[in-house]
Amino acid sequence: MASSIASLPMHNVATLSSSFSVASSAALAGASQPVKSVKLAAFQVRATAGSEEAVRQFALRGFQTKRALKVIAGLHNFDAQKVAAVVTAAEKGGATHVDIACDPELVKLATSLTALPVCVSSVVPEDFVAAVEAGAHMIELGNYDSFYESGRVFSASEILELTNRTRELLPTIAFSVTVPHTLPLDEQVSLAEKLEVLGADIIQTEGGTSASPLSPGIQGLIEKASPTLAAAYAISKAVRIPVMCASGLSAVTAPMACGAGAAGVGIGSAVNKLNDQIGMIAAVRSIADSLGLPSEAASVTTSGASAVAQ
Repeated sequence: MASSIASLPMHNVATLSSSFSVASSAALAGASQPVKSVKLAAFQVRATAGSEEAVRQFALRGFQTKRALKVIAGLHNFDAQKVAAVVTAAEKGGATHVDIACDPELVKLATSLTALPVCVSSVVPEDFVAAVEAGAHMIELGNYDSFYESGRVFSASEILELTNRTRELLPTIAFSVTVPHTLPLDEQVSLAEKLEVLGADIIQTEGGTSASPLSPGIQGLIEKASPTLAAAYAISKAVRIPVMCASGLSAVTAPMACGAGAAGVGIGSAVNKLNDQIGMIAAVRSIADSLGLPSEAASVTTSGASAVAQ
């Protein structure tokens, strides 16, 4: 990996996790007690979900209600402080999942900060193993956006090969695969169908980063989301597994994704590019509100975590 928090001394990671929780709580007027209960619930899921199926159900629960909201920290974001900020924003903003770079130390950090299911993203199947051992509940083969600027694209055959390798290594973990928007729409649908056969649990769409809106305001937001919305509609008609619509979404277009057949949405740069913690939480909350998620979505997940632990 180009960068990783593995280079940080272990005591620095632990201190960061602790101090970030305290700082976030102070900023949010006395939220320290919820943070404690969240940490306990996350620990219980990892420690006592003896059944792999229990972990799967914990990770997939939000998709079953068709209102999943995954906040993405970034495939190449190995900055522990920034990841902690995104995880905290997801927790406090009402998301149902958080998606981080595939690094065991980041997983430990994330699960110390939230009771939400923690997903790790990578394009290297072998990297998933250590992250799952560290406590990740779900894996994502995808989030290719960061590769496109350098001209790196992923073919359908390459995605199928990577999916096969991943399932050989981790046959039961909840598994999401992104279908590259660089493929024509009919080929995206064909690939999604094959991924379902290979054992993918969720298909994720993309496309917003390459869209070039011509209009300002609300119309521009819809134009930006149109590639991923179109993919979500077409793929959801062709597969039986849940579809997550991601890339270029906003509070305006997230409900459209669900209307188009998606079981959830993923948001990344709308949150992870912000520098203000309160602004990040507000950005997550705006999407959660647009989807009709409760203001304390994390408490629902915590309840689910407690049930798994029993």
